[in-house]
Amino acid sequence: MGAPGSEDTVMIELGKKLGDAHVITVNCPDRTGLCCDVCRILLDFGLYITKGDVTTDGVWCYIVLWVVPYYDSLRLRWSHLKNQLVSVCPSCSSYFVLDLVSSCPASTPVYLLKFFCLDRNGLLHDVTRVLTELELSIQTVKVTTTPDGRVMDLFFITDNMDLLHTEKRQEDTRGKFRSVLGESCISCELQLAGPEYECHQNIPSLSPAVAEELFSSEQLTDEDNRVQLLSDDMIKLKDSVITVDNCLSPAHTLLQIRCVDHRGLLYDVLRTLKDFEIKMCYGRFSPETQGHRDLDLFIQLKDGNKIVNPDKQNSLCSRLKAEMLHPLRVIITNRGPETELMVANPVELSGKGRPRVFYDVTLSLKVLGICVFSAEIRRYTASDREWEVYRFLLDENCLFQLGSASARNEIVNKVRRTLMGW
Repeated sequence: MGAPGSEDTVMIELGKKLGDAHVITVNCPDRTGLCCDVCRILLDFGLYITKGDVTTDGVWCYIVLWVVPYYDSLRLRWSHLKNQLVSVCPSCSSYFVLDLVSSCPASTPVYLLKFFCLDRNGLLHDVTRVLTELELSIQTVKVTTTPDGRVMDLFFITDNMDLLHTEKRQEDTRGKFRSVLGESCISCELQLAGPEYECHQNIPSLSPAVAEELFSSEQLTDEDNRVQLLSDDMIKLKDSVITVDNCLSPAHTLLQIRCVDHRGLLYDVLRTLKDFEIKMCYGRFSPETQGHRDLDLFIQLKDGNKIVNPDKQNSLCSRLKAEMLHPLRVIITNRGPETELMVANPVELSGKGRPRVFYDVTLSLKVLGICVFSAEIRRYTASDREWEVYRFLLDENCLFQLGSASARNEIVNKVRRTLMGW
């Protein structure tokens, strides 16, 4: 594999006709976690990986992925996608002076988008949709509804295009929100976030019962677990196999995975390898067949050795199975007299949370006709991991009798299925 020019680091070949997959090729110096970062960006742009091949000789990496959009209604800006992919690729000029580990980018400025408006059904998702289209990433949120039906929303955001410091980008953003909110918009402000951002980073303590229900690994194996999966989903999810083989290759451990497909599956698998500091030297992601995916990954430890220690093998397989069974946790619980929907997903060791969770949850609630009284995103540490926790107080004035078990099951299953892409 030879060194390409900078213009060839990422190439995107669009499908020739409607329905054809687009082919994305990444050709650059290798580093641990590179493919994970590529898959995260594709997930953030609403793209589904139908198949893929990854090859590296330890120095150079060649990635080919076939993708199709998850969200047909969102206009995808391919030039911006290419820029984002190039940004995570090590450059040829810096390769020989940097260690082959995941880079630590400079901190990105956080901005506060604050608006006050009249409430309506689907408002929160409509706002989230605009942020997505503008390529503004949500870091944390504080949404509050007043008794007179008005909403104060605080969105702490970063700009994937790194242009929010310019007056034009700020004015375009404010103008887009005013046009979407229409006459219901009372005020809309955008500014650099101050100390209030740190105050919204950490979540207040959860009760032991709620934390147990949300984070416990027991829900991965309990047939009657409280996350209320439909029985056919549980049967499909348990039909997953992970095999570790150290005999086929003299230098690599072969990790074979067969599992039910879901949105972001490759990202979930690869971020697990990244967190374990495991290098993927070759990988093949086969197309989905009857709802299942097959992954063949030739991997090594950071020091270049195979994974022969049984404890390390068991720890890796256990974590991978957890990610395949429940990459996201969804429950409904009571918060005093009110009903609260909670969604949690593990955060990468790099500090990045899973993209588009807020988008999918608010979309589910909009489809169900459920208004959100308040919402927030915070970080929480449990089971030796950091989690991103989304909390939504649901408005009782909706079509659902939120106190009934059947209504709660329907909400949880709708949210889960949307998040999983089922």
